[in-house]
Amino acid sequence: MDALSEILKVVQLNGALFFNARFTAPWCVETPAETTIARTLALGAERVLLYHYVLEGSCRIALKGHEIQRLQSGDVILIPHGDAHTMSSSPDADVLHLDAHEVLRERPKLLHFGGGGDATRLICGYMVCDPRLIQPLLTALPRLATISLRSVGETHWLEASLRHVAQEANSLGPGAEGVLAKLSEVMVVETLRRYIAELPPEQTGWLAGLRDRAVGQCLALMHARPAHAWTVEAMAREVGVSRSVLAERFTHFVGKSPMQYLGGWRMALATNYLRRSSLSVARVAEEVGYETDATFSRAFRREFGMPPATWRRVNGPPGIGTSA
Repeated sequence: MDALSEILKVVQLNGALFFNARFTAPWCVETPAETTIARTLALGAERVLLYHYVLEGSCRIALKGHEIQRLQSGDVILIPHGDAHTMSSSPDADVLHLDAHEVLRERPKLLHFGGGGDATRLICGYMVCDPRLIQPLLTALPRLATISLRSVGETHWLEASLRHVAQEANSLGPGAEGVLAKLSEVMVVETLRRYIAELPPEQTGWLAGLRDRAVGQCLALMHARPAHAWTVEAMAREVGVSRSVLAERFTHFVGKSPMQYLGGWRMALATNYLRRSSLSVARVAEEVGYETDATFSRAFRREFGMPPATWRRVNGPPGIGTSA
């Protein structure tokens, strides 16, 4: 399995729908930052990745410090860092503003808004995930990532499915919103896949590293078997290059050495176990590749400034095991 699939399997993106909307010109919607969204929807400390899919029509999206983009029917835009942004029918569409906070609180199945002119239909939603597990992916993504589902033939089935389920959501058919949320997850993953494919050859970063044979295979090994007693030499043998070549190429793309990256990923996995399972600290240490809980606890303290048992008491939900 490839590294992107492995990390998405662990991250477990969970999709949810903001609204299935029909806006008529002139219209303008201001979407708050992810911290506000998480608070309004009571999502806790989870990371929120926002997305919009244009079913029909067109619109503009503006994000502070970023060039305004024009979206057409079939476009998907992913806002991976949860920036506040504004969507509108035109530059002067400030006549009618929609209160996004009210929409977030009420979450209508179908939203109608605007001045009665040309129509734009949108599916707007979010992905929820663990903030530490998603970090390797997020650091490699820009503030806006856009693809068109109509630009490649392989995604026609996805566009057709989204349109069909969105139409069912309009009629409030049973299960339609749940199916739409699952299709939204597929849509976001496809956006990431197409974004990787369209990166320029000189691009560096985690996503660009996936396209390099040695680096991509090395990342896949780490994510498939994070608890294995890896060394750079062992990984180099697995991917069929020398130790020096692997270390150089990995650092070039990812920005850190293979062992530094593996150590960080193990710590991210450890926090996930501590937050979501009742495993003892000793068992967590074993699951993430440490021979003893003492060695694990020292590494954890260096990373987070406190021992794992303390971190669990502070960050874990009530009732999750607190044993050391």
